[in-house]
Amino acid sequence: MNTLDDNVYRRTLTSGTISVTRHKGAATLESLFDIAERRNPKRAFLFVSKVLGRHIPVSPATMRSVFRQLSASFPENLPGPVLFIGMAETAVGLGAGVFDELRTQVNDAVYLTSTRHPVDGELLCEFKEAHSHATDHLLYLPCDPEMRRRVQHAQTVVLIDDEATTGNTFINLLAALRNEGGLTSLRQVVTVTLTDWSHNALTTGCPLPVQALSLVSGQWSWDPLPNAPVPVMPNVNVTATGHFSPSDKQTWGRLGMMKPAADLAPDITVQPGENILVLGTGEFVWEPFLLAERLEGLGAKVKYSSTTRSPIATGFAIQSAISFTDNYGLGIPNFVYNVAHQSFDRILLCAETPAESIDPLLLTSLKNVAGRVEIITYE
Repeated sequence: MNTLDDNVYRRTLTSGTISVTRHKGAATLESLFDIAERRNPKRAFLFVSKVLGRHIPVSPATMRSVFRQLSASFPENLPGPVLFIGMAETAVGLGAGVFDELRTQVNDAVYLTSTRHPVDGELLCEFKEAHSHATDHLLYLPCDPEMRRRVQHAQTVVLIDDEATTGNTFINLLAALRNEGGLTSLRQVVTVTLTDWSHNALTTGCPLPVQALSLVSGQWSWDPLPNAPVPVMPNVNVTATGHFSPSDKQTWGRLGMMKPAADLAPDITVQPGENILVLGTGEFVWEPFLLAERLEGLGAKVKYSSTTRSPIATGFAIQSAISFTDNYGLGIPNFVYNVAHQSFDRILLCAETPAESIDPLLLTSLKNVAGRVEIITYE
């Protein structure tokens, strides 16, 4: 049974039924997400965003509109410095977009992303996302002295994720920042999510004042089917250095960001009306998004999406899937969702690793749906 109205969403999957009730927010549930089945025994369902540009290709203009909607209700006069943190891998781009809208409006703003790809730098802290397909997150201190000052003396922290279901990941991150990271000046917490089903869990469990921002909030319940088969999850729970290292050009958040570089493939041009898909890879999504946004502004018909290590079953919100090996040389499965059944004039595949790191299987699959496939790197 599948039910969808303005305030209640209910979908029956092969292993149970997910029910979502909206309490606050002007956006309709249908406009923000659909549900898919995880290939993960720890949680059987996944909220698949229709506006994030991760599992469903979406126009850059739609994504920018969401950044602005989330930023419009951001509280004023927060004590600075203000540290924004985007959660890997799904919310790295969302966090950067929200930061981009607010960086000139708050005091001493700086953006960091969590990561599962170790880089040369000083570790700030580690924390866990217990229900995830990849549980371990790393946070690094920026090398730049001014960004480092803003992180270490932050009085407000803004925690950004695509959705909050229990609030536990935010609780774990905040504890790591204060205890392991030594951020003892923190006085205020703001959470920013597209959808918030955590029922004020962070507010209840946090020793600091919390303000929660989201497009919609409410609650969910899961009714499992008895004797449903337990999914087998591929081994993607890896936080390590692979054969191919990320580019030294770390300008988008892993080692801090104060303003966008917007310097990926500046010479690429498009034809008016050209049907283009820009694909980010893993955590490398912000600069590819800015490229997609620029090409859209030049008159192309652009969709943006990205590869992911998240294992999701086809069906429901996932109409098609491409499986291949990651471009960091870790030997783990990666995926592109909801692209293989579509058609494009050109696909721009953007990576922070060398061109030779791209699995030929991915290139072959993309060439089946596009006249041209180009690999975009900083090389």
